[in-house]
Amino acid sequence: MRRLLVPLLALAMILSGTQVAQAAPDPLRTYAKDTWKSLVAMTDPATGLVADNIPGDLSAPDAYTSPTNIGGYLWSAVVARELGLISSREATQRVDRTLTTLAALRHHDESGMFYNWYDPHTGAVLTVLPDGTAVTPFLSSVDNGWLAAALQVVEGAFPSLRGKAARVLDRMDFGFFFNPAAVSPIGTRGLIRGGFWDTQPPGCSVASPADGVWFTCNHYDITVTEPRMATYLGIGSGQIPATAYFDTMRTLPDSCDYSWQEMQPRGFTTTHLGRQVYEGSYRYRGITFVPSWGGDMFEALMPDLFVPEAAWGPRSWGRNHPATVAAQIEHGLNDAGYGYWGFSPASNPFGGYGVYGVDAMGMDTDGYPSDVEGGKYDAGFGDCRPAGPPAVYGDGVVTPHAAFLALPYAPGPVRANLAKMKNNLGAYGPGGFYDAVAVRSGTVAQRYLSLDQSMIMGALGNYLAQDVIKKAFVTPRFERAVRPLLARETFNVPAGQRLPQLGGR
Repeated sequence: MRRLLVPLLALAMILSGTQVAQAAPDPLRTYAKDTWKSLVAMTDPATGLVADNIPGDLSAPDAYTSPTNIGGYLWSAVVARELGLISSREATQRVDRTLTTLAALRHHDESGMFYNWYDPHTGAVLTVLPDGTAVTPFLSSVDNGWLAAALQVVEGAFPSLRGKAARVLDRMDFGFFFNPAAVSPIGTRGLIRGGFWDTQPPGCSVASPADGVWFTCNHYDITVTEPRMATYLGIGSGQIPATAYFDTMRTLPDSCDYSWQEMQPRGFTTTHLGRQVYEGSYRYRGITFVPSWGGDMFEALMPDLFVPEAAWGPRSWGRNHPATVAAQIEHGLNDAGYGYWGFSPASNPFGGYGVYGVDAMGMDTDGYPSDVEGGKYDAGFGDCRPAGPPAVYGDGVVTPHAAFLALPYAPGPVRANLAKMKNNLGAYGPGGFYDAVAVRSGTVAQRYLSLDQSMIMGALGNYLAQDVIKKAFVTPRFERAVRPLLARETFNVPAGQRLPQLGGR
């Protein structure tokens, strides 16, 4: 009888003309609904391929796409289904259509990898972008990593499509990118390359006649960067040795030979799987963390949408992710005084594209600035390099997707920050939050990038639907291979350091 009491009271109030108060909808669900609308507007219904970007009025999506964009649309469809934005049948149809197109796209046969740019309407590999820029078809380890992550999510989220997704994913060999002879500045061997071309490109490349390709001259040797997703996938599938996880650098060494980096790290040297690891970290405004390359949220937190890094590595990522978020908030609210926070590569509000971050939080001393003017932070490098003048920050550029990535670690501040962006900066349109806004001039980049929108969808799906993306992504095999690596390490980030900016739900 007690279960019926509330419904009966409500019925009585309705019959008597008394209004029943409705609970206000969670703004996060509204954001998800509108963000999904932008992705639908960007997607060709015939091919299921999503465009790279679309104007703020959701008209005329651009005519190119990438493996990352395609992957983002796939995991966004999973979130849309879980949040009730579309039916299960519609989600299955959308994902099935994309998989059908993917299976037919031109790709590199030996590695199973996909090219960087395709026409979303025809699926053709592009050699000229819509703006007239000529491009040599390239196959990126990072972009293929995000597509493979999405395919693994599809396998876990759509049992009826598991075989179809597997036929694409199983031919992708991340070992093709791995160079066991590559040496990092700390002397470890074994890194993944940036990618390769199957025709000789202009500029720097390394010919590999045995593979019939030209590899990039660069390798990825920093831990807190987005290429770790490709490394995880290679380790998880047995294509890359587990030691590769420890062959990347937490920071560059602390000697004067590397005094060009942002600041002098502090740490200790230890050994994991026979690899010597320098557990270095930076300290900015009282917060200790392992830095990314550019000091942006995307590099630090996008892989965490899929891999439960904080849970699997409580003494490493479990300490570093909250510290990264706290330092970004500290920068936006107190150091730079913007009144807003969340810094990551995104659209430039004044046109084109820009790389934004917190300069102090990136290893690159000419790293990603948080403002249009390129405000510089220079703490010096001990006795090797004197500190520069105090930083002066101008028109700060905040990027909503960066704030969404922080949801697991600072939900209260994220909600407050987003509400202020929406209500005070005019940063919201028919497809959700616009891509970026310069806070002091009030200049808004009124367009949507499918990558940034899909990061928002992934973050919202995990937060509102009990880690739906992570649970779909993680397989027993992947967990057996990767979890012990994260669990064994202790970053030089103190346990229980005070992070006051993270308070509130």
